[in-house]
Amino acid sequence: MPKRGQTTQAAHGEERLAAYQAMRDFNRTPEPSGSGLPPGSTPLPRFVIQEHHARALHWDFRLERDGVLVSWAIPRGLPVDPKSNHLAVHTEDHPIEYATFAGEIPAGSYGAGTVTLWDTGTYECEKFRDQEVMVTLHGQRVQGKYVLFCTEGKDWMIHRMDPPQDPTREPMPDTVEPMLAMLSELPRDDARYAFEIKWDGIRAILFASGGRVRLQSRNLLDITPQYPELRALGLALGASEAILDGEIVSFDSEGRPSFQQLQYRMNLTRSGDIQRRAASNPATYMVFDLLYFDGHSTMGLAYSERRRLLEALDLSGSHWKTPPYHTGDGAAMLDASRAQGLEGVVAKRLDGTYQPGRRSAAWLKIKNSRSQELVIGGWTPGEGTRESTLGALLVGYYDLPTPGQPRRLAFAGRVGTGFTEALLAQLLRSLEHLRSGESPFIPDPRIPPEARFVAPRLVCEVAFTEWTRDRTLRHPVFKGLRDDKDPAEVVLETPLRADGA
Repeated sequence: MPKRGQTTQAAHGEERLAAYQAMRDFNRTPEPSGSGLPPGSTPLPRFVIQEHHARALHWDFRLERDGVLVSWAIPRGLPVDPKSNHLAVHTEDHPIEYATFAGEIPAGSYGAGTVTLWDTGTYECEKFRDQEVMVTLHGQRVQGKYVLFCTEGKDWMIHRMDPPQDPTREPMPDTVEPMLAMLSELPRDDARYAFEIKWDGIRAILFASGGRVRLQSRNLLDITPQYPELRALGLALGASEAILDGEIVSFDSEGRPSFQQLQYRMNLTRSGDIQRRAASNPATYMVFDLLYFDGHSTMGLAYSERRRLLEALDLSGSHWKTPPYHTGDGAAMLDASRAQGLEGVVAKRLDGTYQPGRRSAAWLKIKNSRSQELVIGGWTPGEGTRESTLGALLVGYYDLPTPGQPRRLAFAGRVGTGFTEALLAQLLRSLEHLRSGESPFIPDPRIPPEARFVAPRLVCEVAFTEWTRDRTLRHPVFKGLRDDKDPAEVVLETPLRADGA
């Protein structure tokens, strides 16, 4: 029976809040208790969506009904397109006054974390059954018809029945091949270019949706599990859908990006090893482009406009940054990068669009020291202190394609320095698995007779001082393996001149 002064609806709502109240200590949490407050008096019942940064980011969807807020936790938020359904977990009913709650639920309390109001409004009810709820929402952010239906126990699904609110909305691509830069000198007309630091890391496209992220390497492999510290970037983007382009780097003790340190992260597969290395060699994602945002590709926009949109997102955290760029004065920025021991700069045309998968003259890379990606085609046995490992790698690059002819691997020399003992052992194990009885190289008298050959499947990066006249490396130093590069794409890089020739 209702207490004196209460409506029957309010009393019924109070009974339904027993589970909610039993799960909370209202001396600790600022959440409303729901004791004795009447339901809302709006002509239509209310709904609220709260963004909840708890143990895992999710959105709480609540509908006013019979004196309470009937509630679901939706891990990826409400779907914006009828082509996709999202999980909705039915939770305990909440008090009506929770519709305006925002604040911090203290640690140790049920649902500990930050709650913010994401959207609120009214709804029209078409169905409200034990296994199915169909409503039309009239919110500040969300408008349209949705249906929730039970699949098993507390697990429900939510489906948008109307077309997307934005009729021009485009679905987010599953993959994007990164745009590539051409090796070059500094452009003469540098006022038409933006200059960024060239980071010594690995390229990665990041897909964010519903607070979750997925990382894709340059060769379209999923590398998300290898960098768990970058997952929190999804929390920073919240409900936004975005595709970012950037470089994963690891910094040395002097704060400079170190590709060698990143080597310790690139080939790990076991969760325990990944977690330990993430603690000892943390990665940072340097974000330099925005390719898609909330239903719209930005790749057709000019670089300057894409950067304006990217900077508006204010992406700066413990493991991700949006580094600055400078328009013009490329020589000064190149000098500054050299003084800091950095790899160089990238010049990007301010009016240039993003061209997925293309190596375009709209992006130019200018290096402080020479380096080249090369294919490993064999090795020579070690001598002396290296008797049990390898002495040098035999490397090459593919010649330019000739119509009707297969591409061939040209010999570029031996690389015998730049290794740690651990790396030598790791390399030898990998090479033994690829051992071949045939040379992958074009016949060349410079290939040593003691050479042991492998299938050309591994790519490495090598620093060197110059090419000799017969196209072999002078003073080469091994920098690391590049498991993000396709061996078939490795060709001799020839810098563009400043006039573009």
